[in-house]
Amino acid sequence: MSVFDRYLKPDYILDTFKDVTPEFCRKYDIKALICDIDNTLVTYDDPEPTEAVTAWYRSLDDIGVKLSFVSNNEAERVTRFAKPLGVPAFYKSGKPSRRGLRMAVEAMGSDPMSTVLLGDQLLTDVMAAKRFGIRAIVVPPIKDKTTLFFRAKRAIERPFMNKYTKQGAGKNVKT
Repeated sequence: MSVFDRYLKPDYILDTFKDVTPEFCRKYDIKALICDIDNTLVTYDDPEPTEAVTAWYRSLDDIGVKLSFVSNNEAERVTRFAKPLGVPAFYKSGKPSRRGLRMAVEAMGSDPMSTVLLGDQLLTDVMAAKRFGIRAIVVPPIKDKTTLFFRAKRAIERPFMNKYTKQGAGKNVKT
């Protein structure tokens, strides 16, 4: 396995966060989920969870899956988003640093074997998960920023995502 695959290859490639269903969690023994917010669950324009996110969260909570948010965004953004759901949230986490993930696992009382990270970026979310030793789910970004920085980051990620998507043959397949 190449160093790129070791740190950038997600365990699961899904179409949307909604594909992380109670059935999916049972099938893959997921008891805790660390979620990115922006472009994973909502756009940058949604300050609070949408009805779809709230319903999704409740469906997972009903089966005992714990949830936390780990974001590189600012405190105000992350705490405002997490407050209506009452879940632990960590901001300015510096992903791909492991620090935020470590705090989330501790706050949820989970263990790395049954904890999975859900995000939209290979270079931050997936790399943080792999460095921490947990599984990673990646979804396409909902609505990307168009700044030069984000365009460059996505350009770097694109060949890897194309490769991993082909290897995994798509939705709900462990790659």
